[in-house]
Amino acid sequence: MSQRYPAPELNDLPDDIRAKILEVQEKSGFIPNVFIALARRPAEWRAFFAYHDALMAPETAGRDSGLSKGDREMIVTTTSAANQCLYCVVAHGAILRIHEKKPLVADQVAVNYRKADITPRQRAMLDFAMKVCLRSHEIGEDDFAPLHAHGFSDEDIWDIAAITAFFGLSNRIASFSSMLPNPEFYLMGRVPRAKPAA
Repeated sequence: MSQRYPAPELNDLPDDIRAKILEVQEKSGFIPNVFIALARRPAEWRAFFAYHDALMAPETAGRDSGLSKGDREMIVTTTSAANQCLYCVVAHGAILRIHEKKPLVADQVAVNYRKADITPRQRAMLDFAMKVCLRSHEIGEDDFAPLHAHGFSDEDIWDIAAITAFFGLSNRIASFSSMLPNPEFYLMGRVPRAKPAA
């Protein structure tokens, strides 16, 4: 949980936020700390997760995307590492391992994506994401050609940049507030998930 700011009590939250958090808990078996930490400001929580869901689950809004769920989590993990955000690297690295079915990939992209066991298409995607993350003012027309060569559309490229930018915000909130990753994230996608008792 966030060490700097006290977390609100789940039962004190507005009904819509509490319902969403309980839905996440039901699905994952725990409540990721970000859901409680940001709920101290309900209007910001709603705006944050609305944009998060629009970027990370566009199919729920009826929008197609050329990025897989693994691609999206790979962008978050790689750029969050560049921003030195412990919470997002650990949490999204766990989700990345699950989507890609590769227990080593999150560590690889967090440390040096250029040496990671990823496709040339993903490497081009991360080259662009890292430039948006670190030097967005330098982005020019030449940066689009390698992505087009790998089959990314202009809308896909928008997704890469928007995910990078959104998680730049998330990284900074998590870092300044001393938000810590849940212990559950560390083993997700590394060891087989325990099966429920019959």
